[in-house]
Amino acid sequence: MLVVVTSRVGADEIRSTVASRFDEDADVRVVAPVSGLLRVEWLTSDEDAARAEAADRADRVAEAIPSPKVETATGDVDPLLAIQDALREFPADEIVVVTRPEEDASWLERGSGEEAKQRFPVPVTHLVVS
Repeated sequence: MLVVVTSRVGADEIRSTVASRFDEDADVRVVAPVSGLLRVEWLTSDEDAARAEAADRADRVAEAIPSPKVETATGDVDPLLAIQDALREFPADEIVVVTRPEEDASWLERGSGEEAKQRFPVPVTHLVVS
């Protein structure tokens, strides 16, 4: 299972929305796109702080998943490209995209859950967390 987390999610939210979907033997890769960038940061490739935050976000989500086989990675600023890149290395049977509600989503993550359902040939579940 590939889990793509576009914004910071609390451990309680992960346990109630994401972790319950996995059995203890699942192979899981958690990818956190480098999101939360302002347009000027994206244009100037000033991603260091956002990349560190993404790595932390991936680690926090991985800790809440009840499987010993969890890998983490940061991904492209575009969540759909992050999914595409991850699928090249990790042939997932299912994708779970975790985003904030559309009205709270950043310009990079807006619409990514629904677009992933259209673009990728494996089942995609879009979970929205507050």
